[in-house]
Amino acid sequence: MHEPELDPLHWLDGAGDEELERFVRTLAPSEQREWRWTWPIWARPSQIAPSGDWRIWLIVAGRGFGKTRSGAEWVNMVAEENPEARIALVAANLAEARSVMVEGESGLLSIGAPWRRPAFEPSLRRLTWPNGAQALLYSAGEADSLRGPQHSHARRTGAEGSLRQRSPGARRCAAALHYRRRKRRPSRRAGRRGDLAGGNRSCRRMGRT
Repeated sequence: MHEPELDPLHWLDGAGDEELERFVRTLAPSEQREWRWTWPIWARPSQIAPSGDWRIWLIVAGRGFGKTRSGAEWVNMVAEENPEARIALVAANLAEARSVMVEGESGLLSIGAPWRRPAFEPSLRRLTWPNGAQALLYSAGEADSLRGPQHSHARRTGAEGSLRQRSPGARRCAAALHYRRRKRRPSRRAGRRGDLAGGNRSCRRMGRT
């Protein structure tokens, strides 16, 4: 039997300053430039997207966890790895989508290697990466705007935190969320805002983040 392959980044957790300095000196100049912008090196394990063929990744955590940064890094990873990616960025309103997801301290224009960051076209609500991947901004208050466009991935964020979806049904989930919020009175229980359940099997429970 073959022993399981160890994650090379696991060694970094226990490495001292001198070991890290020696390691960095062994890297090529291009690798040293990438070092600062490689998210898995600096992130906590809970901030890394789960492996496997999942449909929804929900982070339930308090203020200061790094939900916005985790979501932005995931979107950036998807875009850089897949030139065909078409990503929906959904927030409570377009102003929040722009100020938090795009231009904020942990937004897409502030993370990742500067030479690979997307170009933002505010009038079109569109970000375009150098490889051709794109992301569009949407308001959860205008769910009908999600009708028509086809997306390979989606991310939702709000005042409470952030939610990432990886599903062809992301558009249906967003529309169902809007429908439930309009048809039902808001629950007073923390953790119930934005629940999805029942008929749409492609949508899992979305709790307070």
